[in-house]
Amino acid sequence: MIAYTYSLVLFFTVIICFIASYDRRILFNRYFGAFIKSAIFVAIPFISWDIWFTAKGVWWFNTDYTLGIVIAGLPLEEWLFFIFIPFSCVFTYFCFDKFFKLGWLSGFNNLIVFVSVIVCSIMALLHYDKIYTLLTAIATITTLIYLHFIARADWIGKASFVFTILMLGFFPVNGVLTGTGIETPIVNYNPGDFLGIRILTIPIEDAVYGYTQFLLVLYFFKIFKQTHNESKK
Repeated sequence: MIAYTYSLVLFFTVIICFIASYDRRILFNRYFGAFIKSAIFVAIPFISWDIWFTAKGVWWFNTDYTLGIVIAGLPLEEWLFFIFIPFSCVFTYFCFDKFFKLGWLSGFNNLIVFVSVIVCSIMALLHYDKIYTLLTAIATITTLIYLHFIARADWIGKASFVFTILMLGFFPVNGVLTGTGIETPIVNYNPGDFLGIRILTIPIEDAVYGYTQFLLVLYFFKIFKQTHNESKK
């Protein structure tokens, strides 16, 4: 049973969202194609990052909790992570956007981007020797600057609010992966490569990493979703 731990984490993360996608009030299933394209597009650099960090020993996996199928140094479950977790996140955003009037959150776009870029810049400058901290900060800064100043995304405040709600699910999911409730962590980190600040067992960089990934998948999902809608006209 222990070998199915990572698989079960992914399954229970996605199953309710997947079933609810077919609800006639939601019909997120119409956009599965748009989601898959966006998730894969974003997964390419993130998985490359994952493979590189694993090879360098920045983090590593306890395969006792996986099925034992390893591709390019990563367990199969880690590859699926980049589809299953974004699916639940984008689905949640889709539902909030559909059923609630959250346009007022756009008023916080400037504040969120300004504060996030400043904080990440300070962390990068102070902890440039910690590669996980440094690259996470750079990725977040680059993403926010692109979305806000180039893509002119007006939904950053809305997405940030939804991500805050998603943290309620992030803690148990990422908590199990980093050792909460199990004998040893599934994902282990080199202490010299991150700040060492943890939320329970979760490195704070994981939350920022997840936020950046969510923003990017959502950005491309909106593009592919719009293309899908236009093709149906």
